[in-house]
Amino acid sequence: MADLFWLSDEQWVVIEPFMPKNQPGPERNDDR
Repeated sequence: MADLFWLSDEQWVVIEPFMPKNQPGPERNDDR
């Protein structure tokens, strides 16, 4: 787990517009 890289809030604000808004895969209706 040493390979994790955490972004600061300032870094996240820069890249957030480039992140995908929709998640691929089927719609999730009920996880129960």
